[in-house]
Amino acid sequence: MHLTSDRLFRRVRHETAGFTLVEMIVSIVIVGILAAITALFLRVPFQAYEDITRRANLTDIADSALRRMARDLREALPNSVRVSGPGGSGEFYMEFLQVRTGGRYREEPSGGATACPAGAGIYTDALQIGTVDTCFRSLGAVPNLGSIVTGASGDFLVVYNLGPGFAGADAYASGAATGGNKSRITAVTAGAGLNPEDRIDFQSLSFPLASPSRRFHVVTGPVTYVCNPTAQTLTRQWGYAISAAQATPPLGGGAALLARGVAACNITYNPNAVAQRNGLVSISLAVSQNDVSTGMRESVSLFSQVQVSNTP
Repeated sequence: MHLTSDRLFRRVRHETAGFTLVEMIVSIVIVGILAAITALFLRVPFQAYEDITRRANLTDIADSALRRMARDLREALPNSVRVSGPGGSGEFYMEFLQVRTGGRYREEPSGGATACPAGAGIYTDALQIGTVDTCFRSLGAVPNLGSIVTGASGDFLVVYNLGPGFAGADAYASGAATGGNKSRITAVTAGAGLNPEDRIDFQSLSFPLASPSRRFHVVTGPVTYVCNPTAQTLTRQWGYAISAAQATPPLGGGAALLARGVAACNITYNPNAVAQRNGLVSISLAVSQNDVSTGMRESVSLFSQVQVSNTP
């Protein structure tokens, strides 16, 4: 039997019109199986990527905090680092006096002129140890002289700091304004010429001990790092009053949060009493974060050691 062209066209169109319901169901099942297999193989790489990202973030938080602490410690007044802890909640407190600048002073021998400003004679505007004085000139220019803060709430002048336990050589032992081996700076004057000698004025004080190297330090004030695993925070505090006894925590001043998620910490200080030229601060910091996919808490621990100069 021969099909007319019209019947042949309708038959071909019917046979190629589309998928049947059975074909669609089979296709969906196959696509679902392929998707499940693909997801099974991709889950592990995606999970690994999330784990690496989370650990990198935790490491970055801990590393940034340790670097900031190390940078501050390198600017600590010699023999001013002191550590308290662990407390009842595992907290640690590390305090030190922060140095802004320093230099060497002109010393006036015993019996020399004590006039300030300059009087007659060759020993003018020089520091005489053991005698009440109010100013001296530096040997050469003082670095960053213009950054020194003067006045009632300004920086301190410290000479020959040996730290707690040394009478007359402990910047913590005296009051907030003057006394012992530190005094508030009242004015600074830049020297002139090719070899300038800058002048530093301070509140009236008799410095009891001379520095063998004729060194002085300009101190901005105390700084404390508070590591509190209970609150899971690492905080930096500054701008509070100097105290003979270490305050835990300090009262007043400003505070900045450096890290969250702190799970544990440990801070030790070895002043190297034998050599007395340097000390070693060891800091261990653990930062943790919850893994959303597993519900478990993951922690990253870093350890750092910082050498601090103890040469006064």
